[in-house]
Amino acid sequence: MNTDIENLFKDKVIGHPAGLFVIFFTEMWERFSFYGMRILLVIFLTAPLFGVDHPGWDWPRENALALIGTYGSLLYLTPILGGWIADKITGYRIAVVIGCFIMMLGHAAMVFETPWSLYLGLALLIIGTGFFKPNMTSMISEMYKGKESKKDGAYTIYYMGVNAGAFFGMMLCGYLAENLGWSYGFGLAGIFMLLGLIQFWLAKDLFGSIGAKPSETYEVELPQNINEESPVEIQKEVVEKLNPFTTLDKVLMAIAALCGLLYLFNDPMSKIGNINILNYELLGLNGSYATVLIGLAIFLYLIISRTARYSKIVRDKLIAVAVFGLFTVVFFAAFEQALGSMTLFARDYTQRALTGNSALIFKIVDLVLTVVPLAIITWVLYLLFKKTYSKIPYSNIILAISFAFLWYIVFYKINNEFSKETTEVGATWFGILNSFFIITLAPLFSKWWESDYNPSAAMKYGIGLVLLGAGFGILVFGTLGIPQGAKSASVSMIFLILAYLFHTMGELCISPVGLSYLSKLVPGRMIGFMFGIWYLAIAIGQKAAGTLGGMIDKITEQYSLSTFFLIFTLFPIAIGLISMILNSVLKKLMHGVK
Repeated sequence: MNTDIENLFKDKVIGHPAGLFVIFFTEMWERFSFYGMRILLVIFLTAPLFGVDHPGWDWPRENALALIGTYGSLLYLTPILGGWIADKITGYRIAVVIGCFIMMLGHAAMVFETPWSLYLGLALLIIGTGFFKPNMTSMISEMYKGKESKKDGAYTIYYMGVNAGAFFGMMLCGYLAENLGWSYGFGLAGIFMLLGLIQFWLAKDLFGSIGAKPSETYEVELPQNINEESPVEIQKEVVEKLNPFTTLDKVLMAIAALCGLLYLFNDPMSKIGNINILNYELLGLNGSYATVLIGLAIFLYLIISRTARYSKIVRDKLIAVAVFGLFTVVFFAAFEQALGSMTLFARDYTQRALTGNSALIFKIVDLVLTVVPLAIITWVLYLLFKKTYSKIPYSNIILAISFAFLWYIVFYKINNEFSKETTEVGATWFGILNSFFIITLAPLFSKWWESDYNPSAAMKYGIGLVLLGAGFGILVFGTLGIPQGAKSASVSMIFLILAYLFHTMGELCISPVGLSYLSKLVPGRMIGFMFGIWYLAIAIGQKAAGTLGGMIDKITEQYSLSTFFLIFTLFPIAIGLISMILNSVLKKLMHGVK
C-alpha cells in the first residue's frame, strides 16, 4: 500500500483520516462562498434602484435569470476541462489551490458592484470552479485506495461539508447583504474563500504525495459495479468494439459545442447589452433558437450514431443512460428555480414580516438551526486540532480563526434579531432550507435504498420528479389568490417551506443516484467521456432553468403567478409518470444492473 495513505490513516477523526476533514473544511468554505454569493445575485440584480435600503440594479427578471442561467450552465462545463488539466499537468492538489485563488479573486471583484467587476467576477468564479470542483473528490478517491469499504462513508462526510457550507453561506452572506449592504455579503464570501485557500495550502504536508502528481490513468470517483458480460465477452468487446472517435465525430462534437457556447453567451448579451452575435433567421426562427436546434440535432446524431456501433448489451445500457440523462435535464430545469424564480417569490410575494409570538418562535427556530450545526462542526474542528496540531499547526490556526470569525457573525446576527420586537425574514433565508432538509433526511433515504423496498432506477427518477412537481403544486395552491399581473403579494411562508421540503425529497431520489447508476451502466473505458456528457445534461438543465424562470413576468402578466408555477408542476409530474411507465423497459435495457 502507498506509504502516504498508511500515514494518513494513522491519525483518525471519527474513524476517518484527518486529511479527509482538511478537505471537508476546504469544501465547506468554498461552498459557503459559492452559495453565499449565488443566493444574492438574483436579488441584487433585480432590486429597485430607489425606495429600498439597499438599492440594486433594477434589471428585468428575464435579463437577470438569463445571466444566472448561463453562469450556472458554465459552472458544469469548465470542470470537464479542469479535471483533464489536473490529470495531465498540475495534479489534484495544485488544481484545487489554483481554483481557490481564482475564485477568491472573483468574489473580491464583485464587492465593487460595477458592471465590469460583476462580469469579471462571474468569469473568474466559472474558471476557478473548473479547477476546484472535480479535483477535491479525486483526492478523496486517491486517499482511499485499498480501503474502498470506507469510501462511501468518506463521501457522505464530504457531502455534509458541501451542505454545511451552502447552509451557512446562504444564511450569513444573505443576512449581511440584506441588512448592511450587498458589498458585505459579497465580501464575506470572498473572505472565507481566502481563509479556505490558506488553510488547505498550509495543510499540504499532511497529504504527502497524494494529489501532488498527475495520475497515470483516469480515476473513477464512484465505486463501480458494472454488471456486464463474462470476462471472455468483455475481452471480445474490447477487441471488436472499442469504437474510437472518428474524424467526423470530432468535427461534429466541435460544431455542437460551438453552437451551445454561442447560445450561452448570446442569450444574456442580447438581452442585457443589446449585442446580438446571432443576428440571423433560419426557417422563420431567430438566430439564437436556430443555433440551439442545429447544435442539438448534431449532438443527437452523434450520440445515436456512436451508440449504434456498440454491441447490443452495451448499446442497451447507453440508451438507458440517455433516457436518464433527459430526465436529469427536466429535473434541473425545474429544481434550479430555487436560486431564481423561487428566491424572487420569497422576496416579492411572501409574507416575511412577523410580530408577537410568530416572531419569537421564528427567532428560536433560527437560533437552533444556526447554533446546533455550528457547534457540531466546531467539535469536529476540535478533534482535528487534537490529532494534527503538531503536523499542520498553522493550518489549524487559520481554521480556528475562521471559526472564531464565523461565531462572531452568528452572534451578531442572533443578538441583532433578538433586540428587535418584530422580525422580517430575509428573502435569502429560505435558501438554507434545501441544505437543512438534505442533512436531516439523507439518512432516512439512505436506509430506504438499503432496504428490501429499494426502488428501481426508473422508479426513483419517477418518484423524484413527482415530488418535485408536487412542491410546485403547493406554490400553485398558495398563489391562487394573487391577481393577474401582480408584482407583490403576502403569501404565507409555509407554502414556500413545504415546497422546499418536497423539492429536497425529490433531489434525494435523483441527484445522488444519477452518477452512481452511470458508473454501473457504462463500461470502464467510457466512464470519463460519459461523466462529461452527464455534466453536460446538468448544464443544459441549468440554462433551461434560467430561461424558463425568466418568463415569470410575461406569464404573470398574461395569465397569473399560479399559471407560472403550474407549468413546473405538470411537466415534471408528467415526465415522472413516464419514467414509472417505462420501468420494465428500462430494467431490460439495464441488463440486471441495480
